[in-house]
Amino acid sequence: MHLELLNDQGQAASKVDASATVFDRPYNEDLVHQIVVAYQANARQGTRAQKDREQVRHSTKKPFKQKGTGRARAGMTSSPLWRGGGRIFPNMPDENFSQKINKKMYRAGMASILSQLARDGRLSVVDSLTVDSPKTKQLAAKFKAMNLESVLVIADEMDENLYLASRNLVNILIVEPRYADPVSLVHYRKVLVTKAALGKLQEMFA
Repeated sequence: MHLELLNDQGQAASKVDASATVFDRPYNEDLVHQIVVAYQANARQGTRAQKDREQVRHSTKKPFKQKGTGRARAGMTSSPLWRGGGRIFPNMPDENFSQKINKKMYRAGMASILSQLARDGRLSVVDSLTVDSPKTKQLAAKFKAMNLESVLVIADEMDENLYLASRNLVNILIVEPRYADPVSLVHYRKVLVTKAALGKLQEMFA
């Protein structure tokens, strides 16, 4: 199959050969959903914490007498049934949210996303992406000339100038092929891949 090769003005100049295994695979919505959810779950940290009935601050005094009040009997105010009491199954800081995805499934899911992006016209190829100096203004002008606002760039390698110039741009993310993730691929409106990075993607997800 062929992918569009864009020039400096963001116009399709020619075509580039690409592997049909990676860029022309049928879209598997269930698999894509699974790897996106797993990626987000694996990024979660168990930082939330709640207290059980032993940990809450309370008095051990019986709130009211056992009989004669017409109310349900209660032993102490730390009961989960009471306002301010402990939780029955509290969230703990060491909670693990990770989900396991097999390598074969992950490769197939990523190829499915890339294929759908190519079919929708959201994925294109550029010869290279470089800047002479670490100036955000210079890189922003280059994307403006290509009429790109929300873009994920998969570059062969990140030099220091490109990294420093891109880190303050809100809707632009530049990564190496090994750091391309399913959430970013789905999130950005346009995905640009350099010619050198295209070969690496085909090696990784074929």
